[in-house]
Amino acid sequence: MSSLSPGGEADDRRKPVSVAIKSPAMEICHAHNLARKPVESKPYGIRVSLPAGDTFTRLIGADWERFHWFDTAEERDRALRDMASEHLYSRRGDRPRLVFEAVEAPKQSDSD
Repeated sequence: MSSLSPGGEADDRRKPVSVAIKSPAMEICHAHNLARKPVESKPYGIRVSLPAGDTFTRLIGADWERFHWFDTAEERDRALRDMASEHLYSRRGDRPRLVFEAVEAPKQSDSD
């Protein structure tokens, strides 16, 4: 690709250059830009599931579960109390059917 010089002639000095950069593979590039820490670094969690026989499992499956991970047990316990409590915007008589369980991530052994 050549560009035109002010006089209208082709200027071959300004050609795009292809550069191949070789670097070792990295698991996380620019970890300081992550919005959240990787799950591996958050050992305390909350497992959210549905009780056995709940009719909602017909839609999402009986094995549905979600995990929320935290840096400290205190942070996890605070979130667990909040998740399990009646919320400000709950309607009178609403009874959430979710099961909340405190969990810890499995310890990584030295052989892994």
